[in-house]
Amino acid sequence: MRFLKFFSFLATLISGTSVWSQSSLENLEIVGKPWAKGIDFQPPVTELARDLQWLDNFVFYIITVITLFVVGLLLYAAFRFSAKRNPEPASFTHNSPLEVAWTLIPVVILIFIGAFSVPVLFKQQIIPAGEVVIKATGNQWYWNYEYVDHDFDFDSFMIGAGENRMSPETEAQLIAAGYSKDEFLLATDTALVIPINKAVVVQVTGADVIHAWAMPAFGVKQDGVPGRLAQLWFKAEREGIYFGQCSELCGQSHAFMLITVKVVSQEVYDKWLNGAITEYAGTPRSTKVASLD
Repeated sequence: MRFLKFFSFLATLISGTSVWSQSSLENLEIVGKPWAKGIDFQPPVTELARDLQWLDNFVFYIITVITLFVVGLLLYAAFRFSAKRNPEPASFTHNSPLEVAWTLIPVVILIFIGAFSVPVLFKQQIIPAGEVVIKATGNQWYWNYEYVDHDFDFDSFMIGAGENRMSPETEAQLIAAGYSKDEFLLATDTALVIPINKAVVVQVTGADVIHAWAMPAFGVKQDGVPGRLAQLWFKAEREGIYFGQCSELCGQSHAFMLITVKVVSQEVYDKWLNGAITEYAGTPRSTKVASLD
């Protein structure tokens, strides 16, 4: 744990206090965040997230009706066919129409649900051409982000990695990075920065074990498997800060493997990107890289 804390401190000095990582991204609203005693979804800020939350509510209504119906049948059977009211039980062994009904009705219900859920699944799985392409590599226990089109990358560590309780040093790092102490165990020293209303494709893989890149407010989650490159996509429609987490148990410090995404205007993104290219020695935006084809 001391090693993780020291490593996080070094990472903060190197990248988290970057002029371009902070000064051009100030005053962003925290939108996607878990709340104490919260029981609802985070605000959906992508089409995918809205579809998923609508589908969840849709299925919830269906299963609620089914549950109430089954409970009603159980109560009716317990009352109507108790030994007191039915001293001589019936001797029949089956009822063909009833058996056909309780087979076909669930099939129809499942087909009905599938007719709405399959399009939502396909919308997630059909990856569009990315206006921004980022490769996210899971490591034990931090994320590395590579902006593929500009040939630069950086690591993203939890602020106060390895700490279960916030120390004064960690609180100072949170404040320096533009957060409050309420974002302890949520914020990272360096955030993924993306422009609003642009199709973002995230290529997900793992460097050691299976990780998962998940962002609840975007409605996306994808396993990162070593040796494989999977993809997800989203188009964020609201500026702000969003918090996610690795969602695949990946080892001792899995709980400290956090994700921070900042959605900004195109103008702010362009300024950040130019600064990041300079800071991380990436390929300048005006440079044309020759193709081998």
